[in-house]
Amino acid sequence: MPSLEGHCWSCSCSRLKSKNISSATWLASKAGEMMTIITSLLSNACGSLDSLQVMHFARRGLVLFTVGGFLALVLNLLQIQRNVTFFPEEEAITTVCASTWWVPPCCGTAAAFVGLLFPCIDSHLGAPHKFKREWASVMRCIAVFVGINHASAKLDFVNNVQLSLTLAALSLGLWWTFDRSRSGFGLGITIAFLATLVVQLLVYNGVYQYTSADFLYDRSWLPCIFFSGGVTVGNLGRQLAMGGEEKPHND
Repeated sequence: MPSLEGHCWSCSCSRLKSKNISSATWLASKAGEMMTIITSLLSNACGSLDSLQVMHFARRGLVLFTVGGFLALVLNLLQIQRNVTFFPEEEAITTVCASTWWVPPCCGTAAAFVGLLFPCIDSHLGAPHKFKREWASVMRCIAVFVGINHASAKLDFVNNVQLSLTLAALSLGLWWTFDRSRSGFGLGITIAFLATLVVQLLVYNGVYQYTSADFLYDRSWLPCIFFSGGVTVGNLGRQLAMGGEEKPHND
């Protein structure tokens, strides 16, 4: 009897152990399947999110490129009509815009780069721009920028020093009215320096000329134009980076 009872007890224990082992194995397999499903869902979500971000980034770049090319055509036409700049006749497309074919693509590419750079710098510094974040403010900023360019081409001053000081004050006023960020000011100064250097090289190589250069090979007020243009395109890029969301501005 003791041996029979021991045999029965050992059989029941072995069945219980095997049942527990099979249950644990089943739970482990189900947990593995659930983890696989969750991982695949997360990877698919991340992939779709990355694709959406890439599409949003491409759309912003396309809008900035279009705006930059259009502004280049309009503002360059103002300069040529005022005889501030002129291109070699063999390279000019006088029937279309009295300019060369490369001006709008180059300005559009620069506008796309600057407009995409501003929100990236804000994100890197951890200080998102919150001052007057609304489309009405961006449109007014573009209008003021066009007005500054129009003033540089149309208004007559006693000398270029007065014109340069006036445009510098207007450019700083544009930054103070529509931006007021240290990152915007620093990037505007950097853009003005680099763009002026590029223009100096282009004029030096005879790509185009200024009728009355007073700052090495070009005009002394050009850095002011490039500064205000950088701030304007930067604000447009920041607004596009918001994804069209309506957010109250903070004065």
